[in-house]
Amino acid sequence: MNEPDLRELLGAVRTGAVSPDQAVAALRNWPYENLGYARIDHHRNLRKGSPEVVFCEGKTPEQAAEIFARLVEHDRRAMATRASPAHARAIREQTPEALYHAEARIVMLGKAELSAEAASGLVLVATGGTADIPVAEEAALTAGFNGCRVTRLWDVGIAGIHRLLDEGRLLAEAGVIIAVAGMDGALPGVIAGLVACPVIAVPTSIGYGTGLGGVAALMNMLNACAPGVGVVNIDNGFGAGYLAASIMRGSRTHPVRD
Repeated sequence: MNEPDLRELLGAVRTGAVSPDQAVAALRNWPYENLGYARIDHHRNLRKGSPEVVFCEGKTPEQAAEIFARLVEHDRRAMATRASPAHARAIREQTPEALYHAEARIVMLGKAELSAEAASGLVLVATGGTADIPVAEEAALTAGFNGCRVTRLWDVGIAGIHRLLDEGRLLAEAGVIIAVAGMDGALPGVIAGLVACPVIAVPTSIGYGTGLGGVAALMNMLNACAPGVGVVNIDNGFGAGYLAASIMRGSRTHPVRD
């Protein structure tokens, strides 16, 4: 159940179109659904403004497909991350209208509708190099799923800093910037020194041996001297996109009304 559904139900109780007992019956199996192997948090959309997301790694294709279908039935939209082609095929067999974004390993159906004010802001997703694009696409699609306007800016790493500086107008327009980089992971700190908005740093596992699978980039981002940088885990494009959407929503997700 999402917020519009709950408001409609409460309004029906207020007008007498639905009795309190009927409302209780409608809410009885809420806020989660027990499938035995998974307990789907149907309350999450109302609580956090976005439904639960299916993390496919470790799940069978059949499990991922059933969870995805149940989320669509309740929330009219759903997203699955780290989806293999086998996961995607199983999900689309049950939910044919879902789309598979192979590069980002995401299966997605629908998107959030934000307020005009929140949706007018820009989430800019930038990468240090082309090899970082799969993680950056995960971030971009996640932010888009949560209703944000997203622009992509690929291959603007510090080895050719003029490529980034040429995009000064776009950097200034952004409300949140997600900076995705491997190797030395310096891109977020450089961007944060140029802009006033929050910068979400995403270290990737791209790099040679002493990059330690993204640990070097992670440590460099954590030690950025420019203020306004927040860091998510290695290769966690989903976490960055979700955080960017939360920043763009701000306190408007659950407005207080007198």
